[in-house]
Amino acid sequence: SALAGNQRVRDQLSRQERGRGLSHAYIISGPAGSGRHSLARQLAAAMLCAGQGERPCGQCVPCQKVLKGIHPDLSVIAGPEEGKPITVDQVRALRADAYIRANEGERKVYLLENADRMNPSAQNAMLKLLEEGPAYAAFLLIAGNAGGLLQTVRSRCEELALTPVEGEERPALDPEQLEQAERLAAALERAGELELLET
Repeated sequence: SALAGNQRVRDQLSRQERGRGLSHAYIISGPAGSGRHSLARQLAAAMLCAGQGERPCGQCVPCQKVLKGIHPDLSVIAGPEEGKPITVDQVRALRADAYIRANEGERKVYLLENADRMNPSAQNAMLKLLEEGPAYAAFLLIAGNAGGLLQTVRSRCEELALTPVEGEERPALDPEQLEQAERLAAALERAGELELLET
């Protein structure tokens, strides 16, 4: 469902997984609502999955940890403040961390938010890591517009361009999840702390 309406990208990733395996670096681009973050999580889960068969299995402990955001080998890098881009110092710290072996899995995965907003110095520091980083490190650069990244960075990553899901292609909502969301919204409106916690 993370790739609903993006059959081309789904086919590309399936072929890679069955063949040579997933790449060490992807640029995941597309407008808001296109599923960039969902795809990044799914890719991270696939890279860290310990299940058999198609990856991510969604059932193994590593997949569950990634989807809950608690896997020690998955790092999310965002700007130092809300709305600020990732800095060159953050990329240098990321580079130092990348050379420390993984805690639980065979790989370490770094998810970089708003990568297209990094300044050229930060992107050049990232370039060095993309070229010479350890084989077990993987980088998922989330971008609203891949054109905002330097061509040298883009040439060392595989690009996954997503489009927003249109009307009927949207996955159907699970009735149980929809009911839970409605209960949560009602509890928020009433501002009952106990009811909110129970929900």
